[in-house]
Amino acid sequence: MGAKSQAARPRAGVRIAGLGLGAAGLLMLLSGCSIEGVGKAFGNFGWPSRGVSLQAHKMYDLWIASVIAALIVGVFVWGLIFWCVIRYRKRGDELPVQTRFNMPMEVLYTVTPILIVAVLFYYTAIVQTDVDKLSKNPDQVVQVVAFKWQWEFDYRDGMGKDANTVASTVGSADVIPLLVLPTGKKIRFEETSKDVIHSFWVPEMLFKRDVFPGSARNVFEVTLDKEGRYVGRCAELCGTYHAFMQFELVVVSPDRFDKYLTAKKGGATTQEAMAAIGFTGKEAYAVTTEPLNTRRQASSWNQSNTVAAGK
Repeated sequence: MGAKSQAARPRAGVRIAGLGLGAAGLLMLLSGCSIEGVGKAFGNFGWPSRGVSLQAHKMYDLWIASVIAALIVGVFVWGLIFWCVIRYRKRGDELPVQTRFNMPMEVLYTVTPILIVAVLFYYTAIVQTDVDKLSKNPDQVVQVVAFKWQWEFDYRDGMGKDANTVASTVGSADVIPLLVLPTGKKIRFEETSKDVIHSFWVPEMLFKRDVFPGSARNVFEVTLDKEGRYVGRCAELCGTYHAFMQFELVVVSPDRFDKYLTAKKGGATTQEAMAAIGFTGKEAYAVTTEPLNTRRQASSWNQSNTVAAGK
């Protein structure tokens, strides 16, 4: 019995070492691929895309790397579980050798999770610090004003409450507001609400920021690096028409943005300014979403009111 047990132990060690080498080999294989490539190959592991800002790219990379690390640990643990199930399955009535404790193993499964959590915390703190970082001289300041149940975007000539609004866009029940911004520039957002808590959310930016009423302002910066048009929403339940709080982010080149802002400063409407940079017809309005058909807009509502008034 003792000889058999001693003979089994080297084989067990070899198999465990083999599983460890397999996991290490998988890690080396994945490290040779780009994070973005691995993410695309597996559907971004639940995220909508890699994002449209430099900050979003870092959050995306952190997410994909964390999932890959979790999968490697999971595969290793699953391998050990199935190996134990098969290797130590019941083969008779004889009781196997009982081991009260295994100090190296206990140290291993205590220290390893601590190291994993420490590494994840380290990289999370770095990315979070970078995402929250504010520059001393942003290229453009936008004041986001939320109210039941629409958005106002004010282009400012400086930071803080003492700055002046040089151009503004306000949404309505009939027209989705457009937030036009340039690529490659540091955009500073200063958020405020006129009533309750709302939330500024563009899914392709991979994060949202709450908009608080009162003097407290949520301030953050992004640097957009991909032109396009992206839907924006309120992500905080704020009342009856919460679902109607939509807007569209329009990311253009710096030259087109300068022309747009010049047109707005000259008194042009948002649609006229959009036409000045090449967005004409329907493209001068939101293309990623449209106003919801409210009861105030529906003909059936008007007809029922007319009938009720006649009665």
